[in-house]
Amino acid sequence: MPIIAFVGTASSATAGILQSRLKPLLQVPCIALAACLCIALPQAHAAEAKPAVEPLYLAPASTLAPKQIEQMQQRLLDWPQLERYRKENAALAPAKQGTQRVVFFGDSITEGWGPTGSERFFPGKPYVNRGISGQTTAQMLVRFRQDVLDLKPAVVVILAGTNDIAGNTGPSTQAMIEDNLHSMVELAKAHDIRVVLASVLPVSEYPWRPGAQPAEKVRSLNAALQRYAQQQGIVYLDYYDAMANAAGGLDPALAKDGVHPTPAGYARMVPLAEQAIATALRH
Repeated sequence: MPIIAFVGTASSATAGILQSRLKPLLQVPCIALAACLCIALPQAHAAEAKPAVEPLYLAPASTLAPKQIEQMQQRLLDWPQLERYRKENAALAPAKQGTQRVVFFGDSITEGWGPTGSERFFPGKPYVNRGISGQTTAQMLVRFRQDVLDLKPAVVVILAGTNDIAGNTGPSTQAMIEDNLHSMVELAKAHDIRVVLASVLPVSEYPWRPGAQPAEKVRSLNAALQRYAQQQGIVYLDYYDAMANAAGGLDPALAKDGVHPTPAGYARMVPLAEQAIATALRH
């Protein structure tokens, strides 16, 4: 039996009482304890699959073609792509009196909806599109001030996370994605901007990242985002349940490549977005 030493000013009587009460616990076989630990530890480490990553980031530099190196250099010159909307932001007039500006903030799924003022992107509505193809939440967080806060919207609709899962800018765990999205929400709330936090769209395979197996990762992230939205009192926009097929992806009618919505896909998203915005504006 292990020996217990009591350090301090306790009396020998007190020590004896404690020793007698601990004795049954100390008689648990060490093998049983070890078995419990062996069962518990793998479960903790198996909570999340290994993140995907762009293979070019891991390739030896000597194996890269000059064009690949040039492309990565250009990307690093403006990693968050602040130049993408800088001129448009400067030219954007303040929201007209009596109107409530809404900024759609996201990646290619937002950008693909159509440019601000186009017939494809909520015609007649004071909505601003600030989506950039391929972006991850880390990049979006850097440009959040320029492309959201400085535009002084009443509402921001945030849709992001799928490119993180695909590893576009390096490995991203779910915790990392959540941290970035939480920071955007906190910044918006600090500036009295109402938030609509959208689910990640269903995806069962990335054409540019074979083998990433994103379906379950998307489901897990969306569950966490929905819980967070409820905790924060913000609107959760659930595109996922309205669009997912049995495999956790998108049917070709909604996304030919399985990722980017077709006109029919966006048509399904429009009323969901409008309802979420209306709800946010009432709060």
